Amino acid sequence: MADGVKGAARLLFGRRARLRWVHLILGGALAMPYVLLGEAFIGPATGSQNVFGSFPLQLASFGAGLPIAAVTSLFPLTRPLEAAAVRWLCGVDADRLALAPARTRGEKARTAAWFTLHLGVGGIIAGMSLALPPFAAVLIALPAVAALRGTRLGLPEVLDHTWAPALAPVVGVASLVALAACAAGAGALLAHWAPRLLGPTPEDRLAAAEARAADLAVRNRLARELHDSVGHALSAVTLQAGAARRVLDSDPEFVREALAAIEDTTRRTVGELDAVLGVLREGDGPGTAPAPTLAADLSGLLARTRAGGQRVTATVAADPGALPPLVSREAYRIVQEGLSNALRHAGAGVAVDVRIEVADGELAITVENPVTGPVSSRPGGGHGLRGIADRARLLSGTAAAGTSGAAGEIFRLHVRLPLKGPA
Repeated sequence: MADGVKGAARLLFGRRARLRWVHLILGGALAMPYVLLGEAFIGPATGSQNVFGSFPLQLASFGAGLPIAAVTSLFPLTRPLEAAAVRWLCGVDADRLALAPARTRGEKARTAAWFTLHLGVGGIIAGMSLALPPFAAVLIALPAVAALRGTRLGLPEVLDHTWAPALAPVVGVASLVALAACAAGAGALLAHWAPRLLGPTPEDRLAAAEARAADLAVRNRLARELHDSVGHALSAVTLQAGAARRVLDSDPEFVREALAAIEDTTRRTVGELDAVLGVLREGDGPGTAPAPTLAADLSGLLARTRAGGQRVTATVAADPGALPPLVSREAYRIVQEGLSNALRHAGAGVAVDVRIEVADGELAITVENPVTGPVSSRPGGGHGLRGIADRARLLSGTAAAGTSGAAGEIFRLHVRLPLKGPA
């Protein structure tokens, strides 16, 4: 019982109800200029010199002002301002509201309907809020102030009965509760209708969803580029530095080659990183450095990998220069990640076999290396393998990775990319 009373009190007088009440009062305040304009029409039409002295004429002026309000709602800032007020005072989520000015005929019509509804309902609640509290205060104070009876306060004649003072406070409190209930109900009504009248159209929602999907696709692509480029560079540099440290005193020539490879690897990686980050810089376009491709950068990739002590055998039975640019770019990243995977899991000095060939209209890429440590070959087991699968799928290709051999001693990555078709 107590919880029910608290819940009802919160519903009628809680923070959200109070904010929605303020929203309605603002609507009533905005309606006043239109009521005055309505009076300018109703007065001459009825021949009355005192429109506000008659309650029916007040209602007529109010009704005549609402169409004028609907016309003025075509002002571009009406929808953004109303949507902001609904968001902060009515508790409606921002993603359910359109914060841009209305442009199409349908959006303008819905904005006009909302503005008229806000001012109409707000004017009624504002009028009740001005009239009922003083009347309720008189009723509540009537038993304690007997002098109020018989005065010219416009009190109903029924209050002259002897039983009236006992019931007057009850009626006064009930009228205040009724006012709160009307305000809460009207506020909930406006909050319910706001997304329908001020919210985005289905076309707006579709455009927003497409924009989010495009943004997510760009972010995923950038994540793959950063992982493949930086991850391979770190793995290669680590092995190159380790190999140089081990032969620092005995083989200076190898150390010089390793240091040169480290310098070249880091320089190229900085350029690729700048190209990727350029996409994130507003107005910088795609970056200052071109993306590496199989045709232009495969030999350098193999040389830098071998400089770290890795024994890489590459068989290229295809013309990289004849590959489509997109396939050449993605194939380079796939070979790069395959070598990085071998560096991480097989270590330096282990032979890695790379085969690139064209067969049946597809580019086939195979990377094999002995297994000397734990390798995760399950789907999605590693970010690199998942990135390879994503790249292949975006080109309508396939990717498979796992161990082979009687004891699972060979790790094999095999990717097939169509040279033509949807990408």
